Amino acid sequence: MAFNSPQDTALQAVSAGYKKTQTPLTALLILGFLAGAFIATGFLLDIRVTATMPAEWGGLRTFIGASVFPVGLVLTLIAGGELLTGNMMTLPMALFSRRIGIAALLKNWGLVTVSNFAGSLAVAYAFGHFLGLAEGDFLATTVAVAQHKVQTDFWHALVSGIGCNWLVCLAVWLGYASKDVAGKIFGIWFPVMAFVAIGFQHVVANMFVVPAAIFAGAVTWGEYLPNFLAVFIGNAIGGALFVGLAYHFAYRPQASLDAVADAPAAQGEAAVDASRAEVNRAKRASKTGETQPAQRA
Repeated sequence: MAFNSPQDTALQAVSAGYKKTQTPLTALLILGFLAGAFIATGFLLDIRVTATMPAEWGGLRTFIGASVFPVGLVLTLIAGGELLTGNMMTLPMALFSRRIGIAALLKNWGLVTVSNFAGSLAVAYAFGHFLGLAEGDFLATTVAVAQHKVQTDFWHALVSGIGCNWLVCLAVWLGYASKDVAGKIFGIWFPVMAFVAIGFQHVVANMFVVPAAIFAGAVTWGEYLPNFLAVFIGNAIGGALFVGLAYHFAYRPQASLDAVADAPAAQGEAAVDASRAEVNRAKRASKTGETQPAQRA
């Protein structure tokens, strides 16, 4: 499978971060809604697959659920979507390389948070509650997962969020690194499977499972808010610092981008100097040609 070098992947991440700030508002909101729905669908699939498995399966049950969850990020990166947690790596890399400003980053994060939440909420209500796909025989698992998340204290949820988005953004990174669809799927699958199997908290995934439990009457919005804030902050740290800043310092994509930007100017100056030299040579040749006949005479 063909792949880009880490240095080229860093350049791709910076370029992606810049392009995301240039996406028209309507397209950004649509893509954000889709990404939220994709992640929610992956979580719903996890619940549907594992909820009726024997408890004695233990870690194997967890692994099987974690193995199907990555479909959400695969759809987001290959079919197209704007996912908050991925943008927590790409936009900071563009910021560190001075390609965007902090206002553009915050605007994107705000709009994508809202649209991701709308997509996740739509799946939680329409599929999870209205169709009952997260209730009935599956309700005990839905509620257990949601309650575990909201009952985790602020600092533990924050650190869990760091671990989660470290792995998720590495999945995005590997997706950029691969040059073919099969390679992208494999690159995305392993880190996402790992964060789910470990039990780290993902702010967009929580936008599905906690509201699904809320619609079932098992959790309240007041219980959810502290968890949302803690996991959001943790995900931002994991993506922006543990991946974005780390690879910015390691691979210095800004230096490569500056060199590319300076190249046309340097080439232009060289071309002007060459043209001037050619004109001067022509002038000297002309003067020589005028004086030589007189000398021969």
